[in-house]
This record gives sequence, structure tokens and C-alpha cells, in this order.
Amino acid sequence: MNASVNSLPRKLRMTSSGFTLIELMVTIAVLAIIVSIAAPNISTQLANQRVKSTASVIESALKEAKAESIIRRQNVSVVYDASATPRSITLQANGNNISSYTVSTSSTISITPTTVTTVVFQPNKLIAGDDEILYSICDSGSSNETLGQVRVNKIANIDTTHFGGC
Repeated sequence: MNASVNSLPRKLRMTSSGFTLIELMVTIAVLAIIVSIAAPNISTQLANQRVKSTASVIESALKEAKAESIIRRQNVSVVYDASATPRSITLQANGNNISSYTVSTSSTISITPTTVTTVVFQPNKLIAGDDEILYSICDSGSSNETLGQVRVNKIANIDTTHFGGC
């Protein structure tokens, strides 16, 4: 009842079980083809994720500033500093820093605010100035550049959009 290797026929004992070199080479070639098809899609997805993450940080900073201006009943400024390393957004009230956000550490991300780098939220739920503020976020880290925007309108509504190329 005990099966052993010695009880097998000689022909079965002599054949080795395993893969041939050709089988391994075909498998590796198929995997290489699959990876070469998937790689561009992965880099595009990573670029999209970097844009969404950066837009989310900017949106959070703006929403916090809006809430703080109402709670404190005073103007709260959102200052974007592109020259800092890493780039940052600082919330200020009466010249004092309330909080700070690190915007992006990626070198492929570029952030371009329209006209001004400071947004002032007023306690009457408006922003100072006559124009809406637009932060354009571009990632050039993949072959398909991706773009996101964070918009603040005159009545301090904040929205984020993601679309097309830069």
C-alpha cells in the first residue's frame, strides 16, 4: 500500500518534471507584452492621482479658511507660496498663521493661480476683490498631461474639476 519511487516503472522514474527553456521563454515574452501595454496606463493613472491629491489639499485649505473667517468673524487670508520648498499654503488672520498645508512635493506638478496668490475670505461669506480665483494644477509626469482646477467664485463657493490636458 505504500507507494514509493522504486515501485514506479523505469521510464517514469527517468523523466524529470519541470519546464523546458522554451516554455519559460514564451511565458516571459507574454508577460513582457502585457507589461508594455499596461505601463503607459499606469503612469497616466499616477499623474491623475497626483493632480487629484494636490487639488484636494488646495480645496481643503480654502474650505478651512472660509470656515475660520466665519467662526472668527474676521478676514482670513490664504497665501500660496510657490517659492517655498515644498510649496505651501498658509492661512493667516490678523497677521498670525492659523495653519499651513504642504501642497505638492512632486516636481512634475505645476500650480498656477490666476492673477493673485492671496485669497481673502471675509466673514460675510464673500471673497475680497472682484474676480473669481482659479488654481490650475498640471502634471507633466506622463505622456498624457492631466489638468485639474480649483475655483473660488465671488460668493466663496469652492469647486474642483478634472479634465483633459494642460
